[in-house]
Amino acid sequence: MTYHLTIGNRLYFSWSLSSFLLFNRFGLEDHVITTLIFPQIESEVGAALSDHPPARTVPTMITPEGAVVSDSMAIAEELASRHPDVAFWPRDPHARAVARSLANEMHSSFSGLRSDWPMNLRTAFVPVEPPDAITAELDRVETLFTHARTNTGSQTPWLCGDYSIVDAIFAPMAARLACHGLDTRPTTRAYIAAHLADPAFRRWRAMGLAKGIAMPKFESGAPKRPWPGPTPLTATATDIGPSENESCPYSGLPATHYLTLDGRTFGFCNAFCRDKTIADPEAWPAFMALLRPR
Repeated sequence: MTYHLTIGNRLYFSWSLSSFLLFNRFGLEDHVITTLIFPQIESEVGAALSDHPPARTVPTMITPEGAVVSDSMAIAEELASRHPDVAFWPRDPHARAVARSLANEMHSSFSGLRSDWPMNLRTAFVPVEPPDAITAELDRVETLFTHARTNTGSQTPWLCGDYSIVDAIFAPMAARLACHGLDTRPTTRAYIAAHLADPAFRRWRAMGLAKGIAMPKFESGAPKRPWPGPTPLTATATDIGPSENESCPYSGLPATHYLTLDGRTFGFCNAFCRDKTIADPEAWPAFMALLRPR
């Protein structure tokens, strides 16, 4: 069973992040072929998806039978229906109802935050005082997060128990609040920190940094600050081999591109495999398995 998923620039396209997490966080990453597009304007998205009506937006998922599913919540529900053995939603009926309610509110609300404070995983900005309308939305986010955790008795970092669709849907919100320094309320702050430390989230950002195009539309003239997530290990590209490993830890193909970390050299099959590892080595279990034994 193979799905085809088209996503936008990983650095900025927030719902594309959610769709990635729906596959990567729930063990379906081997069942999807992903196509990445880099539109600069809205019409370029439609042109790239001209064969996939009616919405022609990203993310768009094509089912194994050829059905076009072009909305992140629709993708989530379709995957949950097709894979009932996977805990996309909480198993507990009460927690599941809470999770569904929150996920759909995120999907249909918070227009101020979503339009005025876009997701940007390339950098973070020095916080500025938000207007009253945005402050009200931030208060609502805190209310929802606190309600979900107390109402479901969650003992994990996530909203309704184990990681579920609601967390994948709120991941873009966590990213934009982290980027713009709006993680100022206690429950919100802890929940954002959980996302920034999540290996799947870190892999997505690392791939964006390795293969992403800066889009002025999403950038700001505001002063920059360090990314608030975990500080990655320091690795650098090098043209000099050989490497400790003869084959790429991801593809198994011969190593042709190299990085150095802690005075050691590791090889990869192409520049993207190397560069996504340089961006955040600890996000990649296959690479860390090479790094740890020595």
